Amino acid sequence: MGSIDAMIFGAFARKKLNFMALLAVFTLGLAAMPQVALAQDDVAAEAVTEEAAAEAPAFEHFGPDMILGQPEDGGIDFQPQFTNDGNYAYDMHTYILMPIITVISLFVLALLLWVIVRYNKRANPVPSKTSHNTLIEVIWTVIPVLILVVIAVPSITLLSRQYESPPEDAITIKANGYQWYWGYEYVDNGGFEVVSNMLDADAALEAGEPHQLAVDNRMVVPVGVPIRLQTFGADVIHSFGIPALWFKLDAVPGRINERMLTINEPGIYYGQCMELCGARHGYMPIAIEARTLEDYNAWVQTQPGGMTTEQVAAAAAAEAAPAPAEEEAPADEAAADEAAPAA
Repeated sequence: MGSIDAMIFGAFARKKLNFMALLAVFTLGLAAMPQVALAQDDVAAEAVTEEAAAEAPAFEHFGPDMILGQPEDGGIDFQPQFTNDGNYAYDMHTYILMPIITVISLFVLALLLWVIVRYNKRANPVPSKTSHNTLIEVIWTVIPVLILVVIAVPSITLLSRQYESPPEDAITIKANGYQWYWGYEYVDNGGFEVVSNMLDADAALEAGEPHQLAVDNRMVVPVGVPIRLQTFGADVIHSFGIPALWFKLDAVPGRINERMLTINEPGIYYGQCMELCGARHGYMPIAIEARTLEDYNAWVQTQPGGMTTEQVAAAAAAEAAPAPAEEEAPADEAAADEAAPAA
């Protein structure tokens, strides 16, 4: 009898232990499920990232053969212009201002020489006592007024062109001035920022670019597309200036300035900070690399968090779209409330 009771107790104990072992395994499985799911999500995210990186178009920066805007040794004229405003300003300077300045300068020089020769003491021992001449006074009043009007019309036109507001679909890029480097924030392409510092002499020489103008990271922009270029001073006043693009805009702390910029040709354009901003003011170069829109989008996708405007719009639309379950749930609740009084 005692042996039978021992056998029954042993079987019961084994069943109890088996049950506890199964319960422990089940509990551990439940605890591991979130971690497995997270691991699967991480693997899926990495796979999506790798797939997106693989699908992103390849991008290579321009070499020194594509430099279009830079200073030239012995140059006395403006740099060649690559924007519509720059071409307009260059034509105004070359074909309106310079001829007028030249004619006036030669005319005044001729008058001075004539007065020196004709009215010196030897040639004119008895000086004239004429106090005024109405005709001459009218001429020297009316002609300068007409000259100023001729100059004012294209000047006001150029001013209005330079302050034209960018369209709504313009690509926004924000140039942040720091002591003593630039940061380019791509507001409409994911909000990433590219920090740009001047290359040292050896690195610039190796790259085939001019020293004190070459940088490690250029500001990449699209060609033929309106750009809303904003400037901001993170510490002191800086000034963002590119001579070949006829563009100069101050970067002021606590204030955002903006202007529209549309570049006509792909290439590399150099500029500098044009506002005294401290000890290393002369070592804040600007390098803009203008590319086709396709190349620009390819470059954007190589940056951390970079997205094209189409991808940004698609992501915003996906976030704004309500989930189907959230839409159906209120309808079911409303139907249940209407059915309740009838019951």
